Amino acid sequence: MAPTSGTTIVAFGDSLVEGVGASPGQDFVSLLASRTGHSIINAGHRGDTTRDALDRLGPDVLSRDPRVVIVLVGGNDFIRRVPRETTFDNLSNIVTTIRRRGAAVILVGVSLGLVIDNYGDGYEAIAERTHSVLVPDVLDGILGHGDLTADQIHPNDRGYAMVANRIEPVLRRLIQ
Repeated sequence: MAPTSGTTIVAFGDSLVEGVGASPGQDFVSLLASRTGHSIINAGHRGDTTRDALDRLGPDVLSRDPRVVIVLVGGNDFIRRVPRETTFDNLSNIVTTIRRRGAAVILVGVSLGLVIDNYGDGYEAIAERTHSVLVPDVLDGILGHGDLTADQIHPNDRGYAMVANRIEPVLRRLIQ
């Protein structure tokens, strides 16, 4: 679980990592950096599926000598109806590759079903198998609440503060 090598902290994923819907400096990556006093590289890219993220892994994460990587990706797979097995194969490859480099991974899960979460156990299985830390269903209580969202998918400043609150304790344990 703890990192054994690396020097940087990288947040890697889709539009939620990029901070779509937040005011400048109010995305969860910026908030975590401010709160912890550690620089965090934001390698979020709107629209990315797990396949896109896997393709970017080398240049956007591994080349940056990561010590801790926050991985939050998968929502676009659900939206685009990528088969569940494909999504979790890609995600498993991402996390396994990062862990082999000696970096710790904070795997951030998102509930992708409006009524039933068909993905939660997939995140749990990857975290357990790779000895990563899971922050489950990070958008719980945010989506569907107009006072916490900028649109139907992305948090607003208040919503991103809640996301940061959920990830911060895990990140602090790994960077001590």
